[in-house]
Amino acid sequence: MRKALTLSAIVLASSMALGGATTAFAADAPAPAGSSSPTDGHADGTTDGTASGGHAHAAAAGLTLSASSAKPGASVSFQMDVPDGSTHLSVSSKALADVKMTEGRGGTAVVADVKEGDYGVSLTGTGPDGARLQATARLHVTADTPAPKPTPRPSTLNLSTDFGRPGDKVVVTVKTAEKNAFVKSDAFGGQVNLRSDGKGTFTGTATVAKDVKSGYYGVHAFAGGREFDVVKFSTEAKAGPAPHHDVKPLDPSLHKTPKGSVNTGQAPAGLLPETSNA
Repeated sequence: MRKALTLSAIVLASSMALGGATTAFAADAPAPAGSSSPTDGHADGTTDGTASGGHAHAAAAGLTLSASSAKPGASVSFQMDVPDGSTHLSVSSKALADVKMTEGRGGTAVVADVKEGDYGVSLTGTGPDGARLQATARLHVTADTPAPKPTPRPSTLNLSTDFGRPGDKVVVTVKTAEKNAFVKSDAFGGQVNLRSDGKGTFTGTATVAKDVKSGYYGVHAFAGGREFDVVKFSTEAKAGPAPHHDVKPLDPSLHKTPKGSVNTGQAPAGLLPETSNA
């Protein structure tokens, strides 16, 4: 039987043994460049977003703001350019507060109270294939500098006259940005309240005091409770008849009694003072 073994059988047996060894070698060899390893995917053929090197890659995405510059407190809207089916979308920035997503691929936010400068706005999320989504935009925040307050006009005082006698009327006018005004003076017997026209002008009438003396008095003007001006006002007391005690009594030695008349105590006509009406 052994001698009946032919050369063809020997060759066939050698080929089968050699073929088994070749198949085992091929299974242990690395995959050709550009191909995916079976471990990179799932049983259904889908992948987890990793490349042949095992590193995650970012899917294409974009973020657009409605304004490139805004003040604190302003509303800014944004639009996201992401693939359909993307999830876990989020927009964040130090310059934004109260970020809200709207239907579709948009949203709104309020510019936070931050210092003036440029701030980054970041979009993150997950694509429909599980890949990471990422995009950025820039927002310039301008300082919300309040408008300068207008310089209030200075308060002014005006009197219709700077002279008066007891009982005279004096029109007082004060112009001011304050909410109240009045004047004080001893020439007017104290404080004089003024009435406002609602447009910054206060007016009133002062009366020169009956017991005022001739001389100069200060008229002090107040606005908002503070004195802002003082002007000089002159007065003249009315001159009346000379008091009786100013007339010197007649010297008794000058008294003479006319003959045939009753002594009345009168001096002769030539001895009476010329200014006397006795």
